[in-house]
Amino acid sequence: MVFKSSLTVLLVATLAVFSSHTPQAEAHSWIDCVDWRLKSNKPLTGKSGAGEWTDAKGACHGYARRYPTKPRFASLDDADPNRHYQQGHNKVNNQPACSNGRDGEEPGADETRPPKLEDAYYKTSGKNSGWGKMTVIKPGGKLCIRWPAKNHAGDRDGGKVLINIMKDDMAKNHPQSVLNKKEAFQLDYSKCDKAKNSDVRPCGGCITLPEEKYPTGTYLLQWRWRLNDDEWYTSCADVKIDPKAK
Repeated sequence: MVFKSSLTVLLVATLAVFSSHTPQAEAHSWIDCVDWRLKSNKPLTGKSGAGEWTDAKGACHGYARRYPTKPRFASLDDADPNRHYQQGHNKVNNQPACSNGRDGEEPGADETRPPKLEDAYYKTSGKNSGWGKMTVIKPGGKLCIRWPAKNHAGDRDGGKVLINIMKDDMAKNHPQSVLNKKEAFQLDYSKCDKAKNSDVRPCGGCITLPEEKYPTGTYLLQWRWRLNDDEWYTSCADVKIDPKAK
């Protein structure tokens, strides 16, 4: 009887400890594609579960800076360097807006701006030959942005993705406080298609850049997502708005 009573007390105490601590979710994500388009050339509806974000139905026409295109979808958390840049927790608004490959809780891959912007994107030879192309759209154009769910689609704890956009000023990087002032759109992180497991579900959302606000020129686009209270993940890309774009 004494043994059973002691065991009961131990179990109750253990449950009390676990129930008094709300577990934090663990995951990470990044921009997989900045300009996702359907192979049918039809406009995306943006509906969850419609299959529009899958490789079977769409293709990417524009990427983040220095983005390797050969690895399979959602696998770049295992790359070296990995793709998920988590900003430092201390004074987060002073943290680099784009990964410099060194700073942060998880530094990620270098997404700073090179002196020549084209050096961060695809070229026919050299290391750039494995990177994706820069996004180019017409004035007033639409961008559909894709990212991997990384286990945070079905449970609805993904929250919002912030899309910050500013005119390119040729700066190598900015503190996050600068990009915070350029918030342009919010997207639902959990709008995802189905997949063999929740880690690799493709998710996304679409935005339209009004010509009067975003005229011809080049812009920095930052994808920013908060998982837990102090965990911010970001990706950086460039968008060229050109009347001659296809």
